[in-house]
Amino acid sequence: MGCEAGAAAAEGPGGRVKSLGLVFEDESKGCYSSGETVAGHVLLEAAEPVALRALRLEAQGRATAAWGPSASARVSASTGAPAACSEVEYLNVCLSLREPPAGENIILLQPGKHEFPFRFQLPSEPLVTSFTGKYGSIKYCVRAVLERPQVPDQSVKRELQVVSHVDVNTPGLLTPVLKTQEKMVGCWIFTSGPVSLSAKIERKGYCNGEAIPIYAEIENCSSRLIVPKAAIFQTQTYLASGKTKTVRHMVANVRGNHIASGSTDTWNGKTLKIPPVTPSILDCCIIRVDYSLAVYIHIPGAKKLMLELPLVIGTIPYSGFSSRNCSVASQFSMDMSWLALTLPEQPEAPPNYADVVSEEEFSRHIPPYPQPPDCEGEACYPMFACIQEFRFQPPPLYSEVDPHPSDAEETQPVSFIL
Repeated sequence: MGCEAGAAAAEGPGGRVKSLGLVFEDESKGCYSSGETVAGHVLLEAAEPVALRALRLEAQGRATAAWGPSASARVSASTGAPAACSEVEYLNVCLSLREPPAGENIILLQPGKHEFPFRFQLPSEPLVTSFTGKYGSIKYCVRAVLERPQVPDQSVKRELQVVSHVDVNTPGLLTPVLKTQEKMVGCWIFTSGPVSLSAKIERKGYCNGEAIPIYAEIENCSSRLIVPKAAIFQTQTYLASGKTKTVRHMVANVRGNHIASGSTDTWNGKTLKIPPVTPSILDCCIIRVDYSLAVYIHIPGAKKLMLELPLVIGTIPYSGFSSRNCSVASQFSMDMSWLALTLPEQPEAPPNYADVVSEEEFSRHIPPYPQPPDCEGEACYPMFACIQEFRFQPPPLYSEVDPHPSDAEETQPVSFIL
């Protein structure tokens, strides 16, 4: 968002203004939201001394919906029919950046460059997201106006992008959406069989750039070759003078494989990526932007079978942990409480090794190289015999009494200090 050029340089009795510009303090900031501060500078360059009456800053924002033979006028000049037009104001701020001292009518600016800082805060109540459509728009702008004696006003305008944040982590947008429908293909006695479709998405709210996993089951009992598809549709609704206009178009789509007669197909998370689109606009009384995910079956020679799942495009992405998951986790922890009731107070001793294996199995683990009678110690054992004996040594019998107590432990007194 670079600085836009102001009005053309003006000459007159009050001097010539070489340029008039407006810059924001943070030019990298893409958009603003309710309650944020907008700051910047008005830049004025004078080629000679300039007389001015006032320099003011205006910030305006409104939604407008209009159509008809003459959408800019209330009544059409050609037909006399009233044009459909509605308008809602969301922002109206006016700041004085420079005005004459008390008792004076003009201010004299010397030749050169001048900067006039400005700062204002957007209303705390929610602002509607900026949008431009076929029959209306929601626009915000900041304009600097230079008033001069005997010369037309000069102005420079910058558009202000505003977004109304939609958090997809709200409970209403985290609930799964599921629909099922069946259609009989053919007419009267020429029916060839039903086609059934069931589709589901894990949640209702998604953000730009996310891929929506689609779960669907398609059963083709007809005699025709069918093709499953999915698409994201944007629906724009405009309300003006008691009339309604609707614009609907596809923003993304995906196609599945052909399904032959008597076959079924399953989408186990087939993804459809959301392109960069305007977030859902649900809080404007004259312009509304809705989205839906349509899963449908193209049937040759018949009307397609379609399921539309409501979709909300938000601005605050999914965090991956919701209250629903939390409730499931708490329920799981409560269900596991029965486990503590079944544990014995004293642990049961493990069984003896010889008791749990057969005699044949136990005999195979006996070292195959017994100690000769004339050898003393373990030096006469072959190395492999030592390894085998160590490997297949059964565990010791379980006992809660120490078989080798130390004398120090038995004779050492124990005392407690309270």
